[in-house]
Amino acid sequence: MMKGKLLLGAAALATALVTGGVASTPADAADISCRTAKLIVPWGAGGGTDVIFRVFVEAVNNQGAEPQLQVVNISGQGGNKGAKEAVRAKPDGCTLFAIHQSAITSFLNGRVDFTWDAFEPVAMLTRTPAIFGANPDVPYNNIKELVDAAKEKPGEIVAGGTLGSTSHFVFLLLEDAAGVKFRHVSYDGTRQRMTALLAKNIELGEINLASAKQYIATGELKALGITTPERNGEIPEVMTLQEQGYDMIYGTDRGIMLPKGTPQEVIDHYGSLFETAANDPAVVAEMNAKGTEVVYLGPADYTAYFEETFANWKRIATEVGLYKGN
Repeated sequence: MMKGKLLLGAAALATALVTGGVASTPADAADISCRTAKLIVPWGAGGGTDVIFRVFVEAVNNQGAEPQLQVVNISGQGGNKGAKEAVRAKPDGCTLFAIHQSAITSFLNGRVDFTWDAFEPVAMLTRTPAIFGANPDVPYNNIKELVDAAKEKPGEIVAGGTLGSTSHFVFLLLEDAAGVKFRHVSYDGTRQRMTALLAKNIELGEINLASAKQYIATGELKALGITTPERNGEIPEVMTLQEQGYDMIYGTDRGIMLPKGTPQEVIDHYGSLFETAANDPAVVAEMNAKGTEVVYLGPADYTAYFEETFANWKRIATEVGLYKGN
């Protein structure tokens, strides 16, 4: 039985497919005391998320932004070490936080006691679509065939992901949309999951275009479906989930937060800077080359996005027993 659309919040997406229109104050309207503000990226330097945020920081700094931004990597605990430092920062505009949906999953699985609303949303910047990947020996070639197989063998088909993370949650979303159950096996990260898929140790795992395109082309991995509204031009043969009957739109959605209590003029200051960066053709081209879309949402729409996404993911996490709170 098919359920409602996941996940960008219909209200938010309506205002923003590539870039969205929210009125912003001029970039020089805020009073921020520091000469350099730090953007905490809670993942390691050189990784996909770090590279994406560095592209945006460079574009912001090239505008002559005051203060200039500097990326500070605080990795560990699945992104939670940096989040804990960011949530304690002063709301003075001198500390920003790079975020994606791990802020939701870390709360729902009990690893931290705060979530997205412990911050002030500034801007959503990008979406990296998910591809449901499979090892080439599985008997199914698309999501519809996978769902049929899963209904015949409930809880037996093995899906690899980091339990409690976005790579695990994407399969919970598919379970919810398609009315099936998988057997979930945990891996420490994307590299370990890819290795397990290529070695045929697991049947399923989330993959993305940048890391898996070569393996899809050589037949070392199957791509069962992509979570975009339309097919991707790099792999046009791979059907969307919507085409296959499951109204599931999903991606790793990256954006910018500020500490709770930051004045609105500071929020708008950074929102305006990042909106300009999101409209930069060079930034869009760099993101496209990394298999990522620029999807800008300003402060109000980004807040609505998180409200809707959190409510839906909390419902699913409660139903599968992952979240036992109120």
